[in-house]
Amino acid sequence: MYEHFWEDTQEHWVQQGFLKEDEDLIQHFGMDVRMAGFPNMMADLDFGEEIVEQSDEWKLVRDGNGALLRQWKHKSGTPEHVDFMVKDRSGWEECVRPVLIDDSRLGDRICFEDYRKARQLARQEQRFFCWHGVNVFECMHPLCGHEYMLMGMALDPDWVKDMCSVYADLILKTQQMLFAEEGKPDGIFFYEDLGFKGRPFMSPTMYKQIVWPAHKKTFDYAHSIGCPVLVHSCGYVEPLVADLIEAGMDCLQVLEVKAGMDLLKIKKQYGDRIALFGGVDIRILETNDKANVERELLSKLPAAMEGGGYILHTDHSVSTRVDYETLKYFQQRGLEIGTY
Repeated sequence: MYEHFWEDTQEHWVQQGFLKEDEDLIQHFGMDVRMAGFPNMMADLDFGEEIVEQSDEWKLVRDGNGALLRQWKHKSGTPEHVDFMVKDRSGWEECVRPVLIDDSRLGDRICFEDYRKARQLARQEQRFFCWHGVNVFECMHPLCGHEYMLMGMALDPDWVKDMCSVYADLILKTQQMLFAEEGKPDGIFFYEDLGFKGRPFMSPTMYKQIVWPAHKKTFDYAHSIGCPVLVHSCGYVEPLVADLIEAGMDCLQVLEVKAGMDLLKIKKQYGDRIALFGGVDIRILETNDKANVERELLSKLPAAMEGGGYILHTDHSVSTRVDYETLKYFQQRGLEIGTY
């Protein structure tokens, strides 16, 4: 069992008295996984952020990639893409590529102490410990935006292939440096949102030609050090699952229902080859009706758990719309139903 939370959800429950300030949610909810190690993949490590404009509710920020993003101030959410420094091959080659292939500051990208502490704590608690971080797709779109990246796939695929290759190498170099100094994890967890509602961001053919080689390279390294590969991918990614498995994915998370993902369909098609992690509709929990939660669990868990290979999780991060008692009930009943 595991779960992700929006930051304001924890703050909300602290205000309601269910949690202590800065309480460890892994311990509080008895979850089975710890994660740490997220490297800094920004082009300019010293830039920080520049607030260009702001209101009471939002701020317009320029970051170390030269990207201009609008962010909420008081609640969690995905930033709005406003503008980007890198829009094509020339911007990439002139402004960013030379920085990313320069290893002189590789160590500055790595959170050695956070990783060390989390790994030691996971060992003491006997929890499964993952290095976590973004893979190449999640490195590229913060740099140049989805639109420029996807147009590049169609109009200048060699540019996007090069970005994939450079970012894959950077991911591997940060992992190798970190693991050499602090020890390897139990698993590798990549964030890689490859789809939106009803569609992946690219065709399976385009994925296989442009992005897949970088996935294969990073997944192969994980396997070479004895770590399974867990891939978080929001959106509808069913058309890409077979190729992700071929690249070396061992577990798929989060199986987002509202985007069109079907836990039981994926279980039937691929459950003998990969583990599944999530797929319980967060909107059901947001009703805060325990009968609804019970029906959702009973409709999915018996089939998902058949033969093993299922990790209990919703299909998206827990928002402030989910009551604390609802999440506790979901986890309690999920573990009861999921007992073999």
